[in-house]
Amino acid sequence: MSTRQRIPQAMAEKFAAITALTDAFCKQHLNEEYRQMIQRAVGALARKRPSPLLSGTEKVWAAAAVHAVGRVNFLDDSSTTPHCKPGVIYAFFGIAESTGQNKSKAIRDLLKMGPFSPEWTLPSRLARNPRVWMLQVNGLLVDIRQASPELQRLAFEKGLIPWIPAENPEP
Repeated sequence: MSTRQRIPQAMAEKFAAITALTDAFCKQHLNEEYRQMIQRAVGALARKRPSPLLSGTEKVWAAAAVHAVGRVNFLDDSSTTPHCKPGVIYAFFGIAESTGQNKSKAIRDLLKMGPFSPEWTLPSRLARNPRVWMLQVNGLLVDIRQASPELQRLAFEKGLIPWIPAENPEP
């Protein structure tokens, strides 16, 4: 996943300030994959018109972006690696948990993030995300991994799945 994004010039400074904070958090507590996904989320917020990033402080947006992406990817589950509890996020950025939770909810609503949202799932976790593989075929919900290679290829060509499981179980 590339971190190069088109950021409106009017939002470039705000984007840079927020992502400098999130990058520092990811370096200390998470990993490069999280860093890229969090930058992607901040970039999506910067491109909204008007951008919600125009109001509020950078540290609140940074904490909330980390938490929002973390929620999709079950960051607070100790069985995942890396894992991090929300309190650690909010303490790092020096904000109240209630403030961070509220802004995180706003981000998740704005970017339509939910548990297992395929577009916000870390690439390394796509194979284990059931929502990535459940497609409607002839009116029936099917796990495309169990379908024929031809059907998988068609779903891939239409951009419905990230790879063809029959050809490569997990890239």
